Amino acid sequence: MTDQRPETTDPQAQHPQPDTEGEDLPRPGKEGSVTARMDEEPDHGEDSYVGTGKLADRVALITGGDSGIGRAVALAYAREGADVVLTYLESEQEDGERTAALVRDAGRRAVLVPGDLTSEDFCQELVDRTVEEFGRIDILVNNAAYQMAQPGGIADITTEQFDRVMRTNLYAMFWLCKKALPHMRRGASIINTSSVQASSPSPPLLDYAATKAGIANFTRGLAQMVAEDGIRVNSVAPGPIWTPLIPATMPEEKVESFGEQTPMGRVGQPAEVATAFVFLASAEASYITGEVLAVTGGQPVTV
Repeated sequence: MTDQRPETTDPQAQHPQPDTEGEDLPRPGKEGSVTARMDEEPDHGEDSYVGTGKLADRVALITGGDSGIGRAVALAYAREGADVVLTYLESEQEDGERTAALVRDAGRRAVLVPGDLTSEDFCQELVDRTVEEFGRIDILVNNAAYQMAQPGGIADITTEQFDRVMRTNLYAMFWLCKKALPHMRRGASIINTSSVQASSPSPPLLDYAATKAGIANFTRGLAQMVAEDGIRVNSVAPGPIWTPLIPATMPEEKVESFGEQTPMGRVGQPAEVATAFVFLASAEASYITGEVLAVTGGQPVTV
């Protein structure tokens, strides 16, 4: 009998290590600024992701949906049949439009709501707009984050930076969960983005890493609160993923070797993270809640 099993894909060779030579990207990092140390644009699944209807006619609200992991999740959700509301900073409108085009090319609706998630009023506006457009929220993806590496350690982390990191990464997640839950019915899902930094903090990312640990803890606590309502809450913890945030916020010497420390020996791509968000939002994960799913190239996450 002929062996009909598909050829095994080598995970180490699935994506090449990006070329990181050149100048920094402007902060906070835009897909449209693919120059210098980002000659190779991240892979969001444009040419590879094939949907199978796992999220047919669902409504997803995705923060930080303009680029990187957020764009990959939006594309995957749309190809799985979901309509998508995207939010991002107003300065990233061009990237937001590019993500929306990918959603619409998949035959789904894309609603763009730019704004600043560090404002509780805007978080309320975002939820209200989603409900106004679609009548409900089936999937909330809290993906937006702010980080700024400080090689000098805690002495270089200003109160202004610390406040921005906390408000973007933790406060916004809290506000959006609280405001979205009344509009989520049984079978809905919340997915928060944690990080390998939650359990293996890099000293230059002290404040960022603290928020990512907080996200993992918040996820587990909220999951227990809303399980009886038929709503699941999980988290994805990415490791080193090649997004515009990296060359925009990290020192050059760190960018050049980014991802090489993993057992896989390479950086990950946004498309390789998006599948985790699809799984956790789908009925296939119906018995999974309060979980932190690591997508780290083999780096352990123990929070």
